[in-house]
Amino acid sequence: MRPVQALIAGVAALLIAMGVGRFAYTPILPLMQLDAHFTESMAGLLASMNYLGYLLGALAASFLYWKRGRAFYLKMYLILNIATTLLMGLTSDYALWSILRLISGLSSGIVFVLASSVVLEVLERHQRRSWSGVFYGGVGLGICLCGIVVPIFEQALGWEWAWIGLGLLSAAIGTIPFVWIKEEGARSQAATNEPANVPAAERDGLRTPLFKRLLLSYGCEGIGYIVTGTFLVAMVRDIPRLEEYANLSWTFVGLAAVPSCVVWAMAAKKYGHIKALYGAFAVQIVGVIMPVLTHSAIGVLLGALLFGGTFMGIVTLTVSYGKMLSPHNSRKAIGYLTASFGAGQIVGPIVAGNLTARTGSYNEALVFASAVLFLGLAL
Repeated sequence: MRPVQALIAGVAALLIAMGVGRFAYTPILPLMQLDAHFTESMAGLLASMNYLGYLLGALAASFLYWKRGRAFYLKMYLILNIATTLLMGLTSDYALWSILRLISGLSSGIVFVLASSVVLEVLERHQRRSWSGVFYGGVGLGICLCGIVVPIFEQALGWEWAWIGLGLLSAAIGTIPFVWIKEEGARSQAATNEPANVPAAERDGLRTPLFKRLLLSYGCEGIGYIVTGTFLVAMVRDIPRLEEYANLSWTFVGLAAVPSCVVWAMAAKKYGHIKALYGAFAVQIVGVIMPVLTHSAIGVLLGALLFGGTFMGIVTLTVSYGKMLSPHNSRKAIGYLTASFGAGQIVGPIVAGNLTARTGSYNEALVFASAVLFLGLAL
């Protein structure tokens, strides 16, 4: 694979599996609730099913041996992910939605880890490591696509066709990774396995107080960011006179997420990973709490930009720093970090949904998320 092909194919895979497969739920949720009459608690539980699936998928991709090669399984799970997006629009049964969101999350997690492994390996081999930020920008592109496309389908045909339309668009975009992503042979497969004789010092890197604090901090990020990541559009629709900005706010999240990995990687290079993480957490806290502090359009959209510009940046900074702490056992380090982040994502929507259902407002959920993010910064 040429590096440009690997990059474009990887961006397309993340756009589908992450930007659409995981995050299309956020802009479609309010109309689904209106039509199906389910509560915020049920909405949070449905979101958590997806994040549980993502946790299981990411761990499976990090620790399992892929006998037929990573590229083969990446494509198979990409098909499964696209199918679950389409099928969400063909049923109104809550139990089936739960199963579909679980499978969607599972396939998203596997595609994310395998695509990262394949694409970053190609970029590193061709001395194009700096392109990795562009690769992760595929998540933001997918979020941006949802913010633009969902309102068009919803207004013309209803929420069902928002899912179906995104599924069809994903299938068309999915031809790119199907054609361009290829297994690189023995050299590629060998890269999926850690060295047999890992030095004791590197193994101990996973047990140091610094790695443990990083692990806990990343779990706090999972809890805190996912509250806004799940309920943002519904929150804005709930604010009087700001309903028309609801879908635009999600587009702003995607626009800010596209360059965020590059920006925060540059910050880490200049100031170090820890200081960059301080900055990213601080900016995200402001973005998350903004809808509580102000009910103006400028405040809400600024909050969306600050949130969108940090959540993928924190992922990039934490994972890269975790790899630095244990360079010869990086797959296990990433697996532990993913487990902590994924567990946080499961907890966040459930707590936020219950708080909102009990109080009738999203404010308490946002205060809870901001407090957990502050704890993550402190750790």
